Amino acid sequence: MLRFPLPCTITKYSFEEFVEEAWDISGRKVNKKAWLADFYQTAHESIGLPISEDSCAASMLKVILQEHQSLCITLKTIEHQAELLLGTNKDYLNLKSIPGIGPIIALTVLAEAGNLKRFNHYRQFLNFCGFNLSTKQSGNFRGQSKLSKNGNAKLRYVFWLAGTVALRMRENTFRNKYENYIKRDPLNADLKRKAYTAVAAKMARVAYSVVKHETNYRCFFESVIPSGRIASSGP
Repeated sequence: MLRFPLPCTITKYSFEEFVEEAWDISGRKVNKKAWLADFYQTAHESIGLPISEDSCAASMLKVILQEHQSLCITLKTIEHQAELLLGTNKDYLNLKSIPGIGPIIALTVLAEAGNLKRFNHYRQFLNFCGFNLSTKQSGNFRGQSKLSKNGNAKLRYVFWLAGTVALRMRENTFRNKYENYIKRDPLNADLKRKAYTAVAAKMARVAYSVVKHETNYRCFFESVIPSGRIASSGP
């Protein structure tokens, strides 16, 4: 279980002592000492209420941290199992080449969608996921087009998760699409929400493409064409 010192106990150590205590339990970091230094400084500047180690608040925090650690262990176990079962599966490997898609998301896509090659066109797969647009219409009234959400909710969710991870990476077509989508009003919350949805739909389309064509993801930047649409030059 997680035994990382609580903020109330960090400050009782000198920096050198804290680094020694926390070194083996802080995971892999590119510059672990700098990360621990920031953690140590934050503990000294924290505005949190000072509490004792045997207080109810500290005990509850330990329970939450232990639960988080348990979930992390479960996650690693599922990832390991996925690699054992699908490590040589071509579709699985192609899906994992996409930024933001790891073992569990690739496993979920294959489990929920089955053989993606059965779809004759990527739009059919988008419809299956519920990424197609629907519009309410009555007589001369035509409402706003929105996601139908009639498809597989689990697939929509994992593609949305994969998209949010891809956006945090340095360079890929998903991040480029997001930035192009919001550039006219970067602070608009509704536009950001729509951009995330557009990225998730693109993630589903790319997933279909790499499986259909049995190829890994290739990072090509997108360009805006005269109509205003954003056309992808890659899968």
